[in-house]
Amino acid sequence: MVKKLLHTRYRVLDLEKTVSFYKDVLGLQETRRQTSGRGSQLVFLKAPSSDEEIEICKFDESGPVVVGPDLTHLAFEVEDLDKFAKHAAVKGYPLSDGPHPSGIGKIAFIDAPEGYEIELIERGSKS
Repeated sequence: MVKKLLHTRYRVLDLEKTVSFYKDVLGLQETRRQTSGRGSQLVFLKAPSSDEEIEICKFDESGPVVVGPDLTHLAFEVEDLDKFAKHAAVKGYPLSDGPHPSGIGKIAFIDAPEGYEIELIERGSKS
């Protein structure tokens, strides 16, 4: 049996552009960088209130990165979705969908570099 989720990996072609998005747009913290035994360049990031990490991996020997539609996304809680949307747009990343009311508050989506989708959730909002 597993004990806990440690990280989720996303492989990318442009490591620095992707890491910049997660740090500068989403506000994640870089926890470490390393090169794996097989030569993958790895950067680990996490949200300030989370234990789980995201591993961004650049490994050209694996060939092209293919992001499948509707296959996977990451979801992050934000305090103020409208404020976040303005911040992200200034950084060149407007929302790709929403915001929309949901059963838990409001949700919206933003596209990370290389096509990965990010869900944003503002809990408790009635609008």
